[in-house]
Amino acid sequence: MGRARLFGAVLAFLTLCQASALAGPALLFEATTGKVLYSEDQDNQWHPASLTKIMTAYVTFEAIKEGKITLDSKLVCTEAANKEPPSKIGLPIGAEMSVELGLKALIVKSANDVAVMLAEAVGGNVEGFVARMNATARKLGMTRTHFSNPNGLPAPDQVTTARDLAKLARAVVRDYPQYAEWWAMPVIQVGKIKLASHNGLLRTFEGADGLKTGFICDSGFNVVASATRDGTRLMAVVLGEPTPNDRSLRAASLLEHGFQHYGWKTFFNTTDIDNMPIAETAKGVVSIRTSVLSWDCGHRPRGVLKAQALNKSRAARAKARQKRKEKATTEASAETPANAGEKAAAGAKPAAKASTSEGAKAGEKSIGTPAAKPAAAKKPAAPATAAAAKTEKPKSINASN
Repeated sequence: MGRARLFGAVLAFLTLCQASALAGPALLFEATTGKVLYSEDQDNQWHPASLTKIMTAYVTFEAIKEGKITLDSKLVCTEAANKEPPSKIGLPIGAEMSVELGLKALIVKSANDVAVMLAEAVGGNVEGFVARMNATARKLGMTRTHFSNPNGLPAPDQVTTARDLAKLARAVVRDYPQYAEWWAMPVIQVGKIKLASHNGLLRTFEGADGLKTGFICDSGFNVVASATRDGTRLMAVVLGEPTPNDRSLRAASLLEHGFQHYGWKTFFNTTDIDNMPIAETAKGVVSIRTSVLSWDCGHRPRGVLKAQALNKSRAARAKARQKRKEKATTEASAETPANAGEKAAAGAKPAAKASTSEGAKAGEKSIGTPAAKPAAAKKPAAPATAAAAKTEKPKSINASN
C-alpha cells in the first residue's frame, strides 16, 4: 500500500502540473475545518450544471427538518416535470414516487424531472423553490452564486464559483450527516431499473464517498468529489473539464495530492474557504462549449468526420448509378412493337441490298468470263476388219451390267 500511495502521489503531482495551464477553476479543502490545500481561479464564475442539485437536496433536507414534508410524502409528476429533458426518470404525468426515492434519484441519477417534482412539493411551485435556493445561498455565504432553476439546465444567469460550491458541499455533509450514504451510492434501483451514478470516482478511487457531478456544454464537465482516509475527509471542486475522464482524473489527482501532503500543508496553513480573500482578478461567467469534447456539444472526432465524408461520397456514387439505371430502364420500356418492327425492316434492307449486290457481282463475273467450250465427241474407231466389228459389243452396254 505504501508504494501504491507513493506512486499515486507522483502521478497526482505530474497531472496537476500538466493540467494547470488549461484547466478550469479548482479547489481542494478539508471538509471539517474548511482549510484550503489547493486553489485555482476559485472565484471565477461558472455554470454549475447539475451541481445545482446539491442545493436542491439541501433545501429539501431543510424542509424535511422543518416538518413541511417527510421522506414518505408523495411527489407527483406534473406536466412541467414530464417535459424536462434527460437526465431523467421519465415518469408519466400523474405518476407518484416517495420523497426518499426522489432524493436518491436526484443525487445518483441526477434526474431533472425529479428536481422539478421536489421543487413543486417543497416550494409550491418552481419559482418559490428557486427563491428559497437563493436565500439559502446567501445564508451560507455563497456571495457570487445565483440560481434560476432547480436542476442546472442551461440558463445565462445560473452561476456559481468553486469556492461557493465548496461552502455548499461542506454545509450539506455537516448539517445533514444522516443522508451521507446517499451521496456515496454508485447505483440505485427504481422499480425494475438500475440507475448508475455519473461519478466514476465512487468505483475507482480509494475512500471515495461523494458527492455530485454536473455537465452542460457551456460549463464542461464538473464535479464536487469527496473521499475519506484514516478519518480525514477531503473535498475537491473541479470545473470545466473537456471530458468525463479528464474530470475524474483531475479530481482524483487533487484528492491524492491532498492525502499525501495533508500533514505539512495544514500545519502552517490558516487559510480556509471563508477567510480567503476574493481574488481581484476574478472573472465573470464564460462558455467553454468549443473546447468540450462531447457529441452533444457539436464535437466530431477526425475519424468520424473522415468516415462521414467517405459515406457521403459513396452515397453520391450509388445515387448516380441508380439514376443511370433508371434512365436505361425508361428508354428500354419506351420502345413499342411497331418501333421494333421498323428497326427490323430497316436492318433487313441493307441485307437485301448486300444480297443483290453480291448477285450482280457474280453475274458480272459470269458475263465477263467466257464459257468453257464443250469437249469434242470422240469418233468411234473404225473396226480393223468386218469380222471384228461383228463380234465386239459396245462398252456402254458392258458398263450397265
